Amino acid sequence: MALRARAASRALQSLPSLQRQLMLERLANSLEASTEEIMAANSLDVQQAQGKVGDALLQRLVLKPAKIAQLAAGIRAIAQQAVGPQLGADLIGLVTSREQINDLLALDDVIDLVIPRGGNALVTFIQRNTRIPVLGHADGICHAYVDAAADLDMAVKVVVDGKTDYPAACNAIEKAAGVTVHSDCPQVLAVCGPLPAPPAQRHEYSSMDVSLLVVPDMTQALQHIHAFGSSHTETIITEDAAAATAFLTGTDAACVFHNASPRFADGFRFGLGAEVGVSTSRIHARGPVGVEGLLTTKWLLRGAGHIVAKDTGVTYTHKLLPLA
Repeated sequence: MALRARAASRALQSLPSLQRQLMLERLANSLEASTEEIMAANSLDVQQAQGKVGDALLQRLVLKPAKIAQLAAGIRAIAQQAVGPQLGADLIGLVTSREQINDLLALDDVIDLVIPRGGNALVTFIQRNTRIPVLGHADGICHAYVDAAADLDMAVKVVVDGKTDYPAACNAIEKAAGVTVHSDCPQVLAVCGPLPAPPAQRHEYSSMDVSLLVVPDMTQALQHIHAFGSSHTETIITEDAAAATAFLTGTDAACVFHNASPRFADGFRFGLGAEVGVSTSRIHARGPVGVEGLLTTKWLLRGAGHIVAKDTGVTYTHKLLPLA
């Protein structure tokens, strides 16, 4: 399957833009036409998973018609490409067993990139068992730092949204209405009384739970974030412009926000069209990744018998040219 997909991808490179657009339009139409079939299969998956996985993972497993429509819209948003009969179904393959995943992860000479979409266990397994580059993140441990100069009403609004809008999401705050607060911080316990301790300083709940910590200043906050965060999304709530700038520039994360919910860390909200994933890597694409983040460079050179044997002392000049 991987070899056929590689061959099809090379044929795809030479297609004109219009045919590529038609290809993706057909793919989007096919996705929408198969909504009932997809929903029926998803319903079986959810039934089989009940009682076997946590509520957070089960929530992420549920697929709704609106999500399928969103996927189709995303395909149309990047429509620059159409499957002609010479390419056919080999452009898209379906893996149906865990054994096939292991086989595919060994094909580093054929597969360029793996984008795992799933929980921590899946992403970590793939990262540890392949030499293929992996785009993504195993953890989404995010923080909201409420500064001394914060508007407390705004802080409550941002923190509650960051945790409760979709607690299973990787950009949900880990540090609110129906939320269990965990803390072993003396200052917190002195005010709130006994609370359950956090499972660990570095822990992604993916549920209606948060950890709460009091720090003396931003320096301590950043030290904690850098020690226990996952470089995904961090936010500061403050009315102090200097503090906001210090946090925005001093925080090592793919997304850093000021007075905004971390739930904005999303390719669709960023205007990237169809998001293919979120990367916390420091190489190549970082943060929410759209199609542009998957592109690499190809250099085309037209000459008239030019050689480099006698270019010593030659001054090269360069100018921008329109793409062919």
